[in-house]
Amino acid sequence: MAQPPPDVREDDCLPEYRHLFCPDLLRDKVAFITGGGSGIGFRIAEIFMRTLLFRDVPLDEILGLIHSRHGCHTVIASRSLPRVSMAARKLAVATGQRCLPLSLDVRAPLAIMAAVEQALKEFGKIDILINCAAGNFLCPASALSSNAFKTVMDIDTLGTFNVSRVLYEKFFHDHGGVIVNITATLGTRGQVLQVHAGSAKAAVDAMTRHLAVEWGPQNIRVNSLAPGPISGTEGFRRLGGPQASTRAKVLASPLQRLGNKTEIAHSALFLASPLASYVTGALLVVDGGAWLTFPNDIQSLADFSSFSAKL
Repeated sequence: MAQPPPDVREDDCLPEYRHLFCPDLLRDKVAFITGGGSGIGFRIAEIFMRTLLFRDVPLDEILGLIHSRHGCHTVIASRSLPRVSMAARKLAVATGQRCLPLSLDVRAPLAIMAAVEQALKEFGKIDILINCAAGNFLCPASALSSNAFKTVMDIDTLGTFNVSRVLYEKFFHDHGGVIVNITATLGTRGQVLQVHAGSAKAAVDAMTRHLAVEWGPQNIRVNSLAPGPISGTEGFRRLGGPQASTRAKVLASPLQRLGNKTEIAHSALFLASPLASYVTGALLVVDGGAWLTFPNDIQSLADFSSFSAKL
């Protein structure tokens, strides 16, 4: 069984970190991360910010680093200001980089514009946008209200467009940039209980391709990253993590384990960095091959009913 890199389950910083990429890969960059107060968004922010600390450096290399900055500064945005403020404090202490917390609803263009202007005032630029804000739950299509469907579409799809559009207008059009949209494989083949989220994420993947074509001449790269079942996230807890049947299905996937947040963050780091300088309009699936083999039948409805009855 393939072994994952170390991670922690809760929204805390890693107790230690070994660089797999060049430590200054995002030096002097600024990333704007929606949904950055928890889960995958929090870990992406941390990995982007991680600096090469002097205690990790041989003595003969320290002098060459004294006048260098390593790592990325971040803006993390969430609807909950207390949550995102606490996350920013954790990130700044753990990494030594600046982290600006902002309260933001991705469904509100005027609020996005104000947040982006504040970020530009603080840092002078934004190089990377990570669209990670999302909403999801399990529900049979026959029981799904139009309002519930619209809410997920508004957060996932419209929210991704709103933030991308404002960043384009305020900075990317004249300076270039990188956009990474966190999506899913739900819309690839259809999945029970997920018509709302699958439709929303499929639309974002289409948006990724359209924006990559239209904004490419302005030196803007746009890609999608589709995680699989990821431990230690609210999404996995909400989407059936406690069920033994769900865990059995995950173990039947090619790598036979759950993924973790650090693995997703490393993939986002690749797409956001110069390593992927000729990659745009692409969908990177990071799920251990689960989308190829994950069972998807009516039994899931019974599992969902049983699980819901216990709540």
